[in-house]
Amino acid sequence: MNDISDTERVRTHTKRFGRELAMQYLYCCEQKDELPGAGGFEELLETVKNEFELKDGHLTRKGGEYARELFELVTLHQDEIDQELRDVCKNWDFDRLSSVERNIMRVAVAEMRFLPDLPEAVSINEAVEIARDYAGAEGGNFINGVLNALKDTRRKNR
Repeated sequence: MNDISDTERVRTHTKRFGRELAMQYLYCCEQKDELPGAGGFEELLETVKNEFELKDGHLTRKGGEYARELFELVTLHQDEIDQELRDVCKNWDFDRLSSVERNIMRVAVAEMRFLPDLPEAVSINEAVEIARDYAGAEGGNFINGVLNALKDTRRKNR
């Protein structure tokens, strides 16, 4: 386990905070078998703010906006995103992956596909770091392999 406290982990840049919130929200929706919606996200954001004693400031405002953008992109394009991931996870049953890993990758693929101003390497690196925090080193390594394979496949198809 690393030596970073939970409060320090949350006090990060807004996009990282947004990525983590989006992944957590998509994970919660998947566990409850609910469709993502703004009301449920606002509840999660309030819970996180209270748990980590975060003020209504730049981090929560901008991070929350970015998280909303990401989970909306994933929700709108989930079938396409999941198909891209299935195509590169040929030796893995996509539905048997952990929900955490699956949703981290969905967020990264949404960034890679729909936010062209953001370098793919940044999305991959952030996904790997988030995976290491939430799914351990093996999860981070697995996600790194899958997302890099996806990036390479996308380059070949251009």
